[in-house]
Amino acid sequence: MGHDICSINEESVSSMPLDHLGIVAAACKELRLAERIDRLMDNDHPDKIVSTGQAVTALIINGLGFVNNRLYLVKYFFRDKPLDRLIAPGITANNLNDYVLGRALDDIADYGVTELFCEIMYPIASERGLIGRTAGHDTTSISVEGEYRLSETEAPKLLRVRHGNSKDRRPDLKQVVLELTASGPSGIPFWMEARDGNNSDKKSLPNTIKKMNEFHGQMRDAPPLIHVADSAAYHKNGVLSMTGIDWISRVPETVKEARLILEKPDEEIDWTDFDAKDESDAEKGAENVCKTAVFRSDHGGVEQRWLLVYSGQAHAREKRTFERRLEKREEELSKELWHLGNQFFGCETDAEKAAMQIAKRYPHHRVNIESIEAIKKYSTRGRPAKNERPKKAVYKIHANFCRNDESIRKEMNRKGRFIVATNVMNSGRLSDKDILFEYKSLQKVEGGFRFLKDPWFMVDSVFLKKEERIAALMMIMALCLVVYNFAQYKMRKILEEQNETLPDQKGREIINPTMRWIFQTMVGVALVQFQIGGEYKEVTTNISEFRRKIIVLYGKTACDIYGIDSG
Repeated sequence: MGHDICSINEESVSSMPLDHLGIVAAACKELRLAERIDRLMDNDHPDKIVSTGQAVTALIINGLGFVNNRLYLVKYFFRDKPLDRLIAPGITANNLNDYVLGRALDDIADYGVTELFCEIMYPIASERGLIGRTAGHDTTSISVEGEYRLSETEAPKLLRVRHGNSKDRRPDLKQVVLELTASGPSGIPFWMEARDGNNSDKKSLPNTIKKMNEFHGQMRDAPPLIHVADSAAYHKNGVLSMTGIDWISRVPETVKEARLILEKPDEEIDWTDFDAKDESDAEKGAENVCKTAVFRSDHGGVEQRWLLVYSGQAHAREKRTFERRLEKREEELSKELWHLGNQFFGCETDAEKAAMQIAKRYPHHRVNIESIEAIKKYSTRGRPAKNERPKKAVYKIHANFCRNDESIRKEMNRKGRFIVATNVMNSGRLSDKDILFEYKSLQKVEGGFRFLKDPWFMVDSVFLKKEERIAALMMIMALCLVVYNFAQYKMRKILEEQNETLPDQKGREIINPTMRWIFQTMVGVALVQFQIGGEYKEVTTNISEFRRKIIVLYGKTACDIYGIDSG
């Protein structure tokens, strides 16, 4: 016989929000992150209730605890969460205090953030077949507030917080640099490094490629990787100096040979339509055209294939930008020539030199000298006497300008074009089309950076008392990206395999939902605990059919966390 609702002890009723955190926790458990970390770390402290791996899991859940709100302070975030389900039985919010989490960051720093991350992620990526034939390398800067000063005798163990080239456009703030390597269809990073704030990509990217290639070569039955990097790695001390390492990189426009190719007229290039699969493509318009051309080069003494790429969309966008800048420069040049015309020079040569110096700053225009006027100067003011000889002569120059059509033509030819190079000469292993496809895989790394640098991802300064903890927190951020990308990849793969769909924000059925959308749809799910008839009960509320479908798709671990039947 059931209990009457009136017999519920209202004081014992509590509601703990689960929202999307059960999916995050399920992904952490499926990847066995805590277990893998604890296997590598020393967890023999007698007073250690929370292991390092469990503390890392807590920070990942906290880091991905956003939906529409900013990141909470950890000590407040967990006080109403069902930690026995999300992390492990017996763990309470009081166990996840500043000391415990700070000590976990210290343990990570002592072990080495790169070493720990790679020893965790490389086996995961290998076991699950998430490493493709290429590895994309890129960096981003992370702005940091606060003072981080070392004593005169103390040297930094991992990194230095410094001013540098801010990709956040915050040159007023100090920063650190995060370097990630990702691969495969999921875009999961499996290599990371924490760098000084004034890190140079030209030095760090080639070093990472060499280090990672050596590490990868030690793996049993590991196929050789093709390393993909942006133009920062393309120089004589970068990829051009590497032997026995396959690479793809964008060629900087500062390379003279590349600039000459980029400026070639269309009719002098043997173009191939890149994505013209049917006649309907011809109806998409010029802005949707993509075409390529292959060149051979031995720049830097290295035999290479260069793929010249043209994008109609990029051309239209860059053309509009160039035309706006050209008009602005014409306004500036007009003002400079007006001021030039009001100056006095001691000789005609000086006047001409001044005009030519201005012309050098405007390569897309030609400065034409109309006349140079000699003006006589007398020793007294006013009209000179009839027989008075001038004391000296000064000169004023009158100039105008016109557009340099040849320079503009070359510049316009470069719009929408770029060159990707590779030292893989075997087109059977890497086709011309695949060069561009694999280079575009860098977008997965860049997308990961946008994810990590979203405004919601705020850092709790309580833990960041020293630079080593910042480095450790950067590893946590990378693991947040791992969990997010893995959960998204798994969802999309299951939907494809089961020929299922989920509705997007507009109600359209799709097979590739983003995890941000999935997370938002889970808002409101909660675990309610109450006592009835002297017996404690738990029930998960707000489980709609749509939410149940999502949970079931993620498997038994997620079902257990949310307390629903996986059948």
